[in-house]
Amino acid sequence: MIRTLRRYQLVTDISVAAVFFWVQFPTLFTLGSGWVGSVVLLLFSCALGLRRVSPGLALGVAWLAAVVHMAAALDAPQYYDLAVLAVLFATACYGGRVVRWLGLASAVFGSIVAAAYLVVRNGIAAGVVQAVSGSGATLFSEIPLLLPSSLVFFFGCLAVLGLSWTLGLLARTMQRARASGAAQVTAEQDVVVEQERNRIARDMHDIVAHSLAVVIAQADGARYARETDPGVVDEALATISSTAREALGDVRILLSQLRHNQGDSPQPVLADLDRLVEQMRSSGLVISREATGQPLALATGQQLAVYRIVQEALTNALRHGDTSREVRLEFRWHPDALTVTVSSAMPDDGLGAVNPTGHGLAGMRERAALFGGEFSAHAVDGRWVVSATLPVPVAGVAR
Repeated sequence: MIRTLRRYQLVTDISVAAVFFWVQFPTLFTLGSGWVGSVVLLLFSCALGLRRVSPGLALGVAWLAAVVHMAAALDAPQYYDLAVLAVLFATACYGGRVVRWLGLASAVFGSIVAAAYLVVRNGIAAGVVQAVSGSGATLFSEIPLLLPSSLVFFFGCLAVLGLSWTLGLLARTMQRARASGAAQVTAEQDVVVEQERNRIARDMHDIVAHSLAVVIAQADGARYARETDPGVVDEALATISSTAREALGDVRILLSQLRHNQGDSPQPVLADLDRLVEQMRSSGLVISREATGQPLALATGQQLAVYRIVQEALTNALRHGDTSREVRLEFRWHPDALTVTVSSAMPDDGLGAVNPTGHGLAGMRERAALFGGEFSAHAVDGRWVVSATLPVPVAGVAR
């Protein structure tokens, strides 16, 4: 597997490998390694340069260098053997599943091979010396005496090689943790953006649906009353003009929020409900308004939620209900909550029932749920009843 590196990473690895070869090369001839040692050093340098580009290939080149090293019976260990540590680190940090476990297996098997090589090499050297001196010992008679030191050498190699591999695995885990944290932050930002867009979409739906319902009601009323009361036409046109102008301003605010990540723009509050009710009355609705209990101080977001719920409920009553009968708007203030109820008469044919899965009801339900409240909308005795309850902290009692 070939990994894609940035240019500075590739240049760094090549430079490290070149410096590694250049520093080690002059010492080879002083140690008597000659050209064989130069080949081994070159192989280890290549493995060092390839460790991040292709950890698997680097591991194979390092094994080839070790085999050539042992086959040539060079003195061991040498400084260039340290390249193995960097290769094992890379297999655990950058390698795939197979390469990663091959790196661990190489650490264990390499320690065994190094210890066995040391035993055989020193045993042969000791046997040759005794044979030359005429002591009568066999060639490998000294090998059992070397086993304790070989075991110590084995565990030492295993500890060093295993530590390099473990550090690589730890670095890999840390990299993944950082990437996971960054991905989580990005996902949270995406969720926030999506929620904001959903809020803007709900506001857009409420504004457009309400404004168009008022415009249609005023236009129909003016058309029917044109012959009998021409003055009504001017009043209807004025209402249509003001409603459309307000809707246009609200839509521009929402569109500006989509284009720019700016602060909160002015939003309707409870004080604007009077104007909303009067606007709906001028559109043909007969609205009775009642409030009971001690009013509480609501947060700005809660006031906006109440306003939009009332606006959507009155708009649905205008569009789908029997406009000749009274619409009841009730505010019931509890010690720790506010319940808003809008009850409108349904047409006798029952065709005015609102779609329970429509966007308007879904938006009202989400607005109530956003503040931990409850929402319901259903038909009761020929009337369509919309009710929302929003909890209010006790400390929010109005003064």
